[in-house]
Amino acid sequence: MVQLTSEQIAQDIQDLPSLPGLVMDILNNIDQDDVDVRELAEKVSRDLALTAKTLRFANSAYYTTMVKVTTIDQAISLLGLNQVRQIIISAALTGCFPENNCPGFSHLQFWRHSNLVAIVARLLAKHLKFNPVVAGTAGILHDIGTLVLVSSHSDAYAEVLRHQEEKQLQQLFAERHILGTDHAAVGEALARAWMFSEEMTHAIAYHHQPERPGAGFLATIIHVANGITHAITESASTEIRDADISALSWQSLGISEADLQALTNEAADLFVRMESEIDL
Repeated sequence: MVQLTSEQIAQDIQDLPSLPGLVMDILNNIDQDDVDVRELAEKVSRDLALTAKTLRFANSAYYTTMVKVTTIDQAISLLGLNQVRQIIISAALTGCFPENNCPGFSHLQFWRHSNLVAIVARLLAKHLKFNPVVAGTAGILHDIGTLVLVSSHSDAYAEVLRHQEEKQLQQLFAERHILGTDHAAVGEALARAWMFSEEMTHAIAYHHQPERPGAGFLATIIHVANGITHAITESASTEIRDADISALSWQSLGISEADLQALTNEAADLFVRMESEIDL
């Protein structure tokens, strides 16, 4: 059992590779539509590794089009600016964390879950007249603290996974028992170190505690999206009553049970398109 201190977590974050400046610009201006598309494509194209990974994402099972995407310009043309910005973010983040170093942890499943939560978050945001790009980005980032723990403390996190399985606990509680902290708290520390917006930081920090004062509406959207995603993918249920969603969050969204059920059914249909999983 390892009890991580705030100083250890800060050092873990400091030891991570920095996000490319381009990605930081995208995150800091994620709610802006007046983006120079040619300039964005040119900047991404200068980073050959990021370009290659972005194009792999764009040609993956979920984003597939009738035409093979071979350039960033073409990706934006076929998929749209907002979708490509989120693909770039996902592609960049995968390069910050070493993979396959923790027995029992699947990076493929991690990114699959993150992208599925992003899908549901966007659906919710559109229904609620909230910015779907911001919601989708928060969906991709909400569990980012998990990757810090997995990459920096792989042996200890393998113990978290064993404890979670043996005791049938939620991830959050297994982490707290073994590590003395959890992925939401570590994610908040990372978000602050990488200078994410306060709204995005709160969504990452409080997606398991959206009722906390000051958590913000985005945290509630991600909490509900996360609950719906887990229900569909883990219990194979499309019944909204089976989702682990706090009653207060449900009420604060102001969505009727019928509408939320319809949205869940729509999300389940979209998930079918990702059955072959995104090739990370």
